[in-house]
Amino acid sequence: MIRLKEAVIVEGRYDKIKLMGLLDALIIPTHGYRIFKDKKALAMIRQIGLERGLIILTDSDAAGFRIRRRLQGYLPADCIRHVYLPQIAGREPRKKKPSAEGLLGVEGVDDALLLKALKDAGVRPIGEDAPPAGQPITRADLVATGLSGAADSGTKRQRLLAHLSLPSYLTAKALPATLSALMDREAFINLCRTLFEPDDAR
Repeated sequence: MIRLKEAVIVEGRYDKIKLMGLLDALIIPTHGYRIFKDKKALAMIRQIGLERGLIILTDSDAAGFRIRRRLQGYLPADCIRHVYLPQIAGREPRKKKPSAEGLLGVEGVDDALLLKALKDAGVRPIGEDAPPAGQPITRADLVATGLSGAADSGTKRQRLLAHLSLPSYLTAKALPATLSALMDREAFINLCRTLFEPDDAR
């Protein structure tokens, strides 16, 4: 059981039940989009986020990303940590049919994969020190590596996201912080060389 200071935002009660077996933390379900009609609940989330920080762990489909984007508007960026799951095709056992996009949600993902996603995003249990931070990745680094601002940037980003098992909905704006949680700038530049430069150019 991993004890966290931050509260964890998930979409539904089955996601919450899943995480309750892994985390000792305050876990708050949004119940889909219903949370956005509840001003008191949103005010509570904002207060908790300002005091303790929020981890947003929604499904890696379009709906999950819409919920993420809306929640971002209620808190400063430094109060939020995003945890992303890979897009895995499948159906949760309790459901008769797959989701609209045919992807597993938080409740259907393997425990080990959930824990890895938390670790990869830089989530640390209470009492565990974070490793020394390397040089962060910036928007300028995305431009320099062709991941932003070029005609084929979208294609390159999708290739990078697939290589790192990150969801395809991750935007260029969100990419620097996400990548910086996974690696430092030097490792990022080396990865881009491996993925995008011809062998004879390395």
